[in-house]
Amino acid sequence: MHYLANPLFGVFLSLVVYEIGEYLFKKTKGFFLTQPLFVAMVLGIIILVIMAKVFNVSTAEMYTKAYKPGGDLIFWFLNPATIAFAVPLYKRNDVFKKNWVIIVCSLLVGTFISLFAITGIAKLIGLSKVGVASMLSQSATTAIALPLSTAVGGNPAVTAMACILNAVIIYALGKPLVKWFRLESDPVGEGLGLGTAGHTVGSAFALKLGSVQGAMAAVSVVLIGVIDNVAVPIFARLLGL
Repeated sequence: MHYLANPLFGVFLSLVVYEIGEYLFKKTKGFFLTQPLFVAMVLGIIILVIMAKVFNVSTAEMYTKAYKPGGDLIFWFLNPATIAFAVPLYKRNDVFKKNWVIIVCSLLVGTFISLFAITGIAKLIGLSKVGVASMLSQSATTAIALPLSTAVGGNPAVTAMACILNAVIIYALGKPLVKWFRLESDPVGEGLGLGTAGHTVGSAFALKLGSVQGAMAAVSVVLIGVIDNVAVPIFARLLGL
């Protein structure tokens, strides 16, 4: 199995499963369960499990020794990709300057409400301390959520799954939720909602709706990341995690 430790294996596997997801997404005309990120995650796990059985090693070993070297290369690009959200914000910074008090306050309130809600639901379904810690940072985009999850004693793999599921759900239900909360007439609220709940995928969806929505989604991704980096460790300590 040593030849699989080449980083090219992890990169190749990631690209293949994502392209399969893209193909299925187009063929099913945007069916939410075939969202490329979701398909890539599920299919990638299945392939690694099968390969682990073929090589007679544990799935964890197959992941760390075969996939992770290449996966880490891809993960590295998440940071500059996240920073790139400053571009749509820069283009419409006039909207942020006009509404910055409302934007910051709403994101602060939303973050603390989500932390309490996540903790309550996690304890209600009987998650362990590690499980609770893993879920706390899932309101941030993946590049921020994973190291933050590790810092508070969570499992970054669980956090990654939660972040991806958030994105898939928002991609699928974004339009109905916007109508339900009557945000279609408020591009600022529309963008903030999609960016906060759907992270990068939600922001990409918001960009399709308009420049204001895209800029506000970018604001939410950046600010939620900053707020979570401060709030999550404090909240985790208060919970005794």
